[in-house]
Amino acid sequence: MRIAYFDCFSGISGDMILGAMVDLGLPKTKLEDELSKLSLSGYEITCSTEARMEIKGSRVKVILQEKDTDHRSFSDIRRLIDGSSLDKDTKELSIKVFHRLAEAEAKIHKKDIDSIYFHEVGAVDSIVDVVGSVVGIKHFGIEEVYASRIPLGSGFVTCQHGTLPLPAPATLELLKGKPVYEAGIMGELVTPTGAAIITTLTDKFGRMPPMIIRDIGYGVGDKEFENIPNLLRVVLGDDEQEREIDRVTVIETNIDDMNPEIYDFLMERLFEEGALDVSLSPLQMKKNRPSVLLRVICHEGNKARVIDTILKESTSFGVRYYEVERVKVPRRLEEVETRFGKVTVKIYQDDDAIINVSPEYEDCKKIAKEKKVPLKMVYNEAVKEVLSSSKK
Repeated sequence: MRIAYFDCFSGISGDMILGAMVDLGLPKTKLEDELSKLSLSGYEITCSTEARMEIKGSRVKVILQEKDTDHRSFSDIRRLIDGSSLDKDTKELSIKVFHRLAEAEAKIHKKDIDSIYFHEVGAVDSIVDVVGSVVGIKHFGIEEVYASRIPLGSGFVTCQHGTLPLPAPATLELLKGKPVYEAGIMGELVTPTGAAIITTLTDKFGRMPPMIIRDIGYGVGDKEFENIPNLLRVVLGDDEQEREIDRVTVIETNIDDMNPEIYDFLMERLFEEGALDVSLSPLQMKKNRPSVLLRVICHEGNKARVIDTILKESTSFGVRYYEVERVKVPRRLEEVETRFGKVTVKIYQDDDAIINVSPEYEDCKKIAKEKKVPLKMVYNEAVKEVLSSSKK
């Protein structure tokens, strides 16, 4: 599986992402050919090699033939992309990025999403940055994206909305629930477009995952800083082995004074906030009190939301958390036809041999109720169907 790690040591912006893609080997002709499928004119793209503190990378600039004064709404941009001849995946992911931007702007200005008009982010260069970055992701066959923690600058920026504090309000809104830190630099390190792209591509923020490095690209930023090179580094690699290894955060707390009826609602809310797994284990605590160990597994990017949910929805006064690695076997989902109906199953296959088959519980439960048959019978039928099909 092809992996990309976005090392945002000096921030992230749309043009830096596009620059890193070009530096990795995305041909300018390929980029221009794909962008020509949009009904967008009055610009040209230039690609050059520039250095920041002796590290060379690619800088991509969108040169407007005349000033772009259009204030496009999210609906305008969606129609522009939907009406193009871009492939379906590129359309969907590009629209998803702009939808995140529109949601952030709508929340800040307390308006309906369809009444939001973009200014800077609706300009030609931002559309090129977003769609071009998605073209790069598809060109390299990137299936999984990871990113470092996001550094934030300070100060003020002047735009069509007026003078805004940094990080810009839209940028902060887009980064909610993601790990950030103050970089101690005056200036804009993260743009709304950059924040929208990276938070759409992934919710896995933290250290670089295990991988076999294949290539490294540097996207050059517009500004030059005194203390750090203004570059975005994208590391392209492959899985270290067939079994997937990733990092997750484990969050725990001991609870000895909560109504047991609340656990059901608490677990439901935790899954809504991005929990990958929630478990309850019996404990014996101080003063011989029976209690419960609540353990939640989530990605680093969802840690803050999960902790907030635990503290709000339970009687816990605090939590502990730590990062762990987990190993996952490759699996695929298939829909099999049984004599009771269709069931989705999860299959782990090693070479030609099927190692494990796990029917989806909710499918089996629904069929068991409808057909008035034992749940285990539906489950066994699904497993039998997969195993018999594999022998044909």
